[in-house]
Amino acid sequence: MSARPIIIDTDPGIDDAMAIFYALASPELDVIGLTTVFGNAHVDVCTTNAQRILDIAGGPEIPVAQGAARPLAMNYRGPSHFVHGVNGLADVALAAPSRAPHALDAAHFIIQQATARPGEVTLVPIGPLTNVALAMLLCPELPSLLAGMVLMGGNAFVGGNASPAAEANILNDPEAADIVFGADCPIVMCGLDVTEATIMSSEQIAGIASFDNPRALLATQILPYYRDFHLSHGGPDGIHVHDSTCISYLLAPHHYSSVQHPIRVDCGDGVGRGKTWPATRHALSAALWADRTPVTILTEVNSAAVVALELDRLARA
Repeated sequence: MSARPIIIDTDPGIDDAMAIFYALASPELDVIGLTTVFGNAHVDVCTTNAQRILDIAGGPEIPVAQGAARPLAMNYRGPSHFVHGVNGLADVALAAPSRAPHALDAAHFIIQQATARPGEVTLVPIGPLTNVALAMLLCPELPSLLAGMVLMGGNAFVGGNASPAAEANILNDPEAADIVFGADCPIVMCGLDVTEATIMSSEQIAGIASFDNPRALLATQILPYYRDFHLSHGGPDGIHVHDSTCISYLLAPHHYSSVQHPIRVDCGDGVGRGKTWPATRHALSAALWADRTPVTILTEVNSAAVVALELDRLARA
């Protein structure tokens, strides 16, 4: 079977770096490009980080297309320095990138690649959904050209992590997220329902030091910063595995349980802003979701199995 072509839309970010390394170490996947977006850092920082990650992982031929610097309809909430460091990668000093960004911006790159390979490309957004929404606005037929999307974001049946109601990627651009969840193509939502149930322990993080490859070397430098954030904010003795969940699902969907419901995103100005609302029981308001294709919402995970799979791939030379 040929490898599945994917575009990772990303805001690197420590957990983004892990997801990209994971994808590149998986022969089942063909990473045909990275597109960058604001989020964990400003977009120019995220672009530089994406280029550096590819250099470290031995993917200098993979294009990086820079995308949106701000949300569609609000101000950028600002970088998450306390989570990822000022440079987005735990403030580890890294070499300058070996290449320039792609000539196309992220939205046009996504459209170009989907048009060239209709029905083949899977989008894997692991940051705010602004680039994907812009691509859909520029090319309304884009969803019909995609194999689908597997995205990290949202929270269907659990609380938020960036507010009591909302997950961080969605809260960074709720208007974009609502556009994307309205796409008429297969969408898998890898949200907090499963990512916060997927734990890579401090012991497992320490064990990465025994892996002999450049990806693992950077992981051993950046993951303790991320682990310390979790410990200082009431999290586990380890890390929640957020962005890598998309890669685990693509490789091993049998380790997850799911339900299907259409999704709307709260785009109001109240405390619920950014909440991803599945349509479940409320028939009187069902019209608000009536024009939406059901989304596959991951609800349960075999955490031990998917963490072991990611570590196995990271260990490969």
